[in-house]
Amino acid sequence: MEILSQLWSLLGLLTVLQNVLPSQILSLLHSVYESAQDLLSPYAYVEIPEFNGYCGVDLNDLYRHVHLYLNAAASASPAASCRRVTLSRSPSSSRVTFAVAPNHTVHDSFGGHRLSWTHHVDGVQDSLDEKRSFTLRLPKRHRQALLPSYLSHVTSRAEEFERVSRERRLFTNNTTGSGSFESGWVSVPFRHPSTFETLALEPELKKQIKNDLVSFQNGREFYHRVGRAWKRGYLLHGPPGSGKSSLIAAMANFLCYDVYDLELTKVSDNSELRSLLIQTTNRSIIVIEDIDCSVDLTADRTTKKQPAKSFKKCKTTMSSSGCEDSGRVTLSGLLNFTDGLWSCCGEERIVVFTTNHRDSVDPALVRCGRMDVHVSLGTCGFHAFKELVRNYLGVESHALFDAVDACIRSGGSLTPAQVGEILLRNRGDADLAMKEVVAAMQGRMLALAAAGGGGGDQMDNEDVVAAVSVGTRSPESVLMIGSPENWDTAMGGRKRKESVNGSNGCEKKVKFFVRLKSLTKSDSGKCGVFERGKH
Repeated sequence: MEILSQLWSLLGLLTVLQNVLPSQILSLLHSVYESAQDLLSPYAYVEIPEFNGYCGVDLNDLYRHVHLYLNAAASASPAASCRRVTLSRSPSSSRVTFAVAPNHTVHDSFGGHRLSWTHHVDGVQDSLDEKRSFTLRLPKRHRQALLPSYLSHVTSRAEEFERVSRERRLFTNNTTGSGSFESGWVSVPFRHPSTFETLALEPELKKQIKNDLVSFQNGREFYHRVGRAWKRGYLLHGPPGSGKSSLIAAMANFLCYDVYDLELTKVSDNSELRSLLIQTTNRSIIVIEDIDCSVDLTADRTTKKQPAKSFKKCKTTMSSSGCEDSGRVTLSGLLNFTDGLWSCCGEERIVVFTTNHRDSVDPALVRCGRMDVHVSLGTCGFHAFKELVRNYLGVESHALFDAVDACIRSGGSLTPAQVGEILLRNRGDADLAMKEVVAAMQGRMLALAAAGGGGGDQMDNEDVVAAVSVGTRSPESVLMIGSPENWDTAMGGRKRKESVNGSNGCEKKVKFFVRLKSLTKSDSGKCGVFERGKH
């Protein structure tokens, strides 16, 4: 009882002194107490406020990184070291977000040292606002050596967690040429389910693309060292239904990047195109689909060939839309967009062009430095076909796999979209699905033989084009890195060889079809079912 009475007496004395002594003396005593505590304590304390500066206007990026870092640490292991946590979840996401409860501490370890973070939340007098900060406690003896490396670790871990966990968005440009570019993009959540595991691509091509993407994503130091903008260009070309859009979605999901789908027909001029580029964020994929059909870029080269007298007349009148380039997107503007000075206004970006016909794209757009990687997507190879069957039917092997392989080798392969439609329609019956696929491949081979034997006038134009495309294209997709001129030279010999052996190929395919039909034992009624489903 005597001890309690003495404590009460001491508290009463402190209260009287606080009311009697001037504020300057109280501040001095408080400073002396903190200095004595810091001198005797084996720990050092670092405060990280939520806002920078005295006025507290600019958000402290390090505060955000600490919050993300503790969230990542809690996701990796249960927050048993923190007695109380705060959990939240946004309406548009299924991920639960962790935060340290106000005025509570969470412990961490780094480099064999034990550290702790305390989340302080204090009210502001005469205001509903709150003052938030994190306080880091670390060993005083190792402060100089430990603090820089630990904060670098916190930042890198926070950025990686933010990249993986944040909700990805799909953007499209909504400008109307009115001159206001402040809100040039609108977005929706990006939830495309395509991944490299579900893509109908040959295993070697998948591996090459993934390795190239990983090398690009981890190439910050390399790109800075060699003095190049941290960006990568991809040209995806192939027939409709070959999986170009699915590959873009798989790339976005693999890298955890946002996707910007740029519609060139909505862009009024080069100035607006640059404004849209500035508004894109880092870690994103900028997509221009059907680059050969979006806008007429060849008009630029045609205009340059006009006589000087005609050009001077157009410059004087400024009334002819054919001579005034300021009212449309030009080839020069698109080249600057992909590889000019404005293309380096951000980092870690991938630019993707798609086209059905690579030869129709202006050579200046696809040269090295703009489109670094060319991916040729064609019809299904056998490995890609087995991947589709595994995804759609859940079947690892089937008796008709040999027949399908033989059809593919003889030019009867289909695009992933065509195969996927047949498998989707018959996903409840694997045998029926496989028979319809074989029947469709047989029909494609007959169409090819008819087109080569002079019977093309009895077929639709689409079938003739498809038959010729299958006959001249390898069923396996190809990835090319290097100079486009070398690709054309390397493929020239193969094309000449195919043209020489073209006449003999048709006869061999007809003979093979007769043998294949007896092997699969499929009647003509199955082909009729497929034709009705096709048309």
